[in-house]
Amino acid sequence: MDIEKIRTLIALMEESELVNLEISSDDEHISLTRHYDAPAPTMMAAPTTAGTASISTDAVPASVKAGDIETSPMVGVYYSAPTPNDPPFVKVGQKVQAGDTLGIIEAMKIMNPLEATQSGIVDEILVNNSEVVQFGQPVIRYKA
Repeated sequence: MDIEKIRTLIALMEESELVNLEISSDDEHISLTRHYDAPAPTMMAAPTTAGTASISTDAVPASVKAGDIETSPMVGVYYSAPTPNDPPFVKVGQKVQAGDTLGIIEAMKIMNPLEATQSGIVDEILVNNSEVVQFGQPVIRYKA
C-alpha cells in the first residue's frame, strides 16, 4: 500500500467533502469514512490479508476541543525543533500567527513543516519530541 496514494485519497475527500470513499482493485481495497461527530479522526492503515489495507478511525479524546487544536496532516515523527541542539519552534504561552512553523513531521525521510492554520496562544503541546503522530492526531492546543 502506497502512503502517498492514501494521502491523495484523503485530500480528495477533504476537497470534495465526501463522507465515504471506497476503491478496490485486483490486489488492494481501500475504504475511507469521515465521522463528523468526532472532533478530528485518527487514520491508521492496518495490514490485512492478501496484501490489502483497511483504514480505521479512532475518536480523539473528549478533552480536546475542535477548532482549538492543530492536528497532524500526515503520519510521521514529530520534531519540536529543527535540530536537537536548537530551541523548540513554539513553547506553551507563546503567541503564534497563521503560517508560523509549529514543528516538523518527518515522513518517508522528508522533513515537512507543521504550520499553524490559525492564530492564537499555545496552551498545550500534546505530543512529545520524536513521537510518532497519526493523521489527524491533535498536536497543539490553543487557549480558548
